[in-house]
Amino acid sequence: MKYIKERKELVEYGKKMLTEGLTTGTGGNLSIFIRKDQVMLITPSGIPYQETQPEDIVLLDLEGKVLEGDRKPSSEYDMHRIFYQKTPHVNAVVHTHSEYATVFACLQEEILPLHYIIGSVGNKIRCCDYKTFGTYELAEEVYQTIGEDKGLLLGNHGTIAVDADLASAFSVAKDIEFIAKLYYRARCIGNPVLLTPEDMDKVVEKFDTYGQLRTYGQD
Repeated sequence: MKYIKERKELVEYGKKMLTEGLTTGTGGNLSIFIRKDQVMLITPSGIPYQETQPEDIVLLDLEGKVLEGDRKPSSEYDMHRIFYQKTPHVNAVVHTHSEYATVFACLQEEILPLHYIIGSVGNKIRCCDYKTFGTYELAEEVYQTIGEDKGLLLGNHGTIAVDADLASAFSVAKDIEFIAKLYYRARCIGNPVLLTPEDMDKVVEKFDTYGQLRTYGQD
């Protein structure tokens, strides 16, 4: 069995999806791209994260052909492989159904910059149109909408986060949920004061050179 380290990492972060409140049941999926070999590892379809073992992780090529594994790959593998095919700096994808972010996804409403941590995702958190889950149509919609951002709300569905490695993509997914929760709660009280485009340009620039992995407003 190839790529034991990466398989174990996917199993570990799958469990963290549950414990960190980013999904429930078997919702969502995670993948890692082995760029030197042009192959991807992805979590299986329909197996609870707490029960997933390294041998359950499925190895695919970038055409979607199973190279190793007896399990069926996540139905959203197209939404992962499109980034690996077309984006040279993305080596991990995390797809979640986190509660507060999915609220805004169901409204098809973008989240505006009320807190500087949004800069880890982009100048705001955009939302793409609804497309049927598990289709290449959804993959294309996500890829075309996300642009240079590291995260996106999927219309009437959930979220996606992408980055250079799995820990970083998972951090972005956590930030999306943190910001969504703030935005929801602030909107319950009133209208949040938004950061200006100039503020956000400075924040995004600082995040580009930030030293260590950061989540949830850690300075």
